[in-house]
Parts: sequence; structure tokens; C-alpha cells
Amino acid sequence: MKRFVFIALMASVAACSQPAPAPEAEATTAEAPPAAAGESLAADGKPTVGKYQITRADGTVMTDDVRADGTYVTTMADGTTETGKWEQKGPNLYCGTEDKEGAKQKCYEEKVDEKGVYTSKDPETGEVSTVVRL
Repeated sequence: MKRFVFIALMASVAACSQPAPAPEAEATTAEAPPAAAGESLAADGKPTVGKYQITRADGTVMTDDVRADGTYVTTMADGTTETGKWEQKGPNLYCGTEDKEGAKQKCYEEKVDEKGVYTSKDPETGEVSTVVRL
């Protein structure tokens, strides 16, 4: 009987002394988090919401702050701002409506080319601007 108790005691000690499972390695990539269900994606595959630097064909630079509440603020090179509402109708179609009386929605064709350059094409002028996510 003593032998049985000793074996049972040793088995229970052995079961308790199992090494703890190693913690999972944390992700250390600098990539944007994946989009949540229903969240719109920009041409670069990341969530539309964010800040962007836009350089027009003539070299003029402006900054767009695309907000989660469906609004945007564009800061022009001279410091003036324009506001409005945005809608991402697909990864390659970003639309905005300025906060001006009688303003109509304007949709820009966007893409990332094979070299990784993100561009946006004005539907009225055909001007292509370069977009950089900030």
C-alpha cells in the first residue's frame, strides 16, 4: 500500500511540474491593423480613415484628414482649410462632398501602381495627384 501511495504521489508531482506553455510571440510589424468588418478600405488596402499628404501635378501640396465620423478636413498649402463629407465607394473610388451650398459629390479614381505609388485622379480635370499616407 505504501508503494501505491508513493507512486500516486510521484505521479501527481510530475503532473504539476509541467513547464508552463511559452507565451505567444507578439507581432512587431509596423503595418496598419486589419480593417474591422464593415470598415472601408483605401486603394492601399488599409482603412480609409487617416491622414494623407497629396501632391498635385503642379507640385502643390495639401493634407487631408479623413475622419471616422465621415467628415474630412483638407489643409491647403497656404493654410486655408476646406471641410466636407467623404464616402469610400470601393477601394479605388474615394468620394467627397464639400461643405458648400450646392456642392456635389466628386469621386476620385485611386490606385497603387506596380511600383507602390498611390495616385488619385480628378474626375473633372483628369489631373493625377500622388498620395502618401501619413
